[in-house]
Amino acid sequence: MARRVYLHIGAPKTGSTYVQNVLWRNRDRLAEAGILLPGSAVAHDQAMADLRAAPWRDAEVYWTWDRLAARAREWSGDVVVSNEGLGAADGTQAARAVASLAPAEVHVVVVGRDLWRTFPSFWQQSIRARSGWRFEEFLHAVEEGRCEVFWENHTALRMLRRWGDLVPARQRHLVTVPAPGAPPEVLWHRFAGIVGIPDGLCELTAPAANPSLGAAEIELLRRVNRKLGDRYPLRTPYRRVVHRHLVDAVLKRRANKLRFGIGSERVGWVADLAEQQIEELRGYPCRIAGDLDDLRPRRLTPGDSPDTVADGHLLDIAVETIVELLGHAEALSERAERPAEDTLTRLRNRAAGGVRRRLRAIRRDGA
Repeated sequence: MARRVYLHIGAPKTGSTYVQNVLWRNRDRLAEAGILLPGSAVAHDQAMADLRAAPWRDAEVYWTWDRLAARAREWSGDVVVSNEGLGAADGTQAARAVASLAPAEVHVVVVGRDLWRTFPSFWQQSIRARSGWRFEEFLHAVEEGRCEVFWENHTALRMLRRWGDLVPARQRHLVTVPAPGAPPEVLWHRFAGIVGIPDGLCELTAPAANPSLGAAEIELLRRVNRKLGDRYPLRTPYRRVVHRHLVDAVLKRRANKLRFGIGSERVGWVADLAEQQIEELRGYPCRIAGDLDDLRPRRLTPGDSPDTVADGHLLDIAVETIVELLGHAEALSERAERPAEDTLTRLRNRAAGGVRRRLRAIRRDGA
């Protein structure tokens, strides 16, 4: 049975992709050191969706939460399960997850980030998940207390109260995202220290490119989402079509010169919320890797709202996007015409390779 299980549950946009990439690229080294990553990154995502009974989950996938938990229990050492969507599980679902890993010692790992960076990230992620609300609409909802989903699913304290309260205080961990400009290795070392991964065991890689969209690009995607109506309502079809052909193929590749963010009129509001968050976390019994001061915004540089992008500028971006989409479609068409030729070439090369090996064997035996 597993000795310890570390549940890295989020929050989203806190460097989780970087940490997960290091973990999975060093999976064999970690296993040799007694630390298992069960299944695959896709398995963790499928198990998360199953645990949460998410309406967008795929019903026929192989990996359920129970299957992943069973694989974890079979291991004799330590186990890491990492998916930033786990933090959005409700109390009943979190309790089920922790109980399913018994009798292992379960540790809950939550990563927190300052609110100045978190607010725009949350809204952008919601648009990239098919939402259609405006940025100002989102901020007003937070100000008026009408956006509990933000606090529940994207802030450390709420996640710790739902998940951390299920385990002893010494098994609750808060990792703080370093201030802007810090090397990514700082975040990794904070996480690795919790799990007990020795320095030098894992080969660190540069963070995977996951660029934020610019103000015009994200506003264009928001309007596309509104026009989609009831098409691609679930997560997988939306990713397969909209993400693959519009977001990943075109919008992410643009220069995105017009950045967006919170306006100057809300600097004091965000600063006050940050201080409140720090005080509440200071009173919560858990182990902290990093410093609560990291949750105090350092660079309060106001930005423009995507809501203010001029229609004329947005039209230019839309036309450029259509042109780039045509190039993407042409590349896909050319790729679709190549498989038959590529297969024939591989067969010829394989046959030629077999002939060469036989000739070498004949010469060797003759010698």
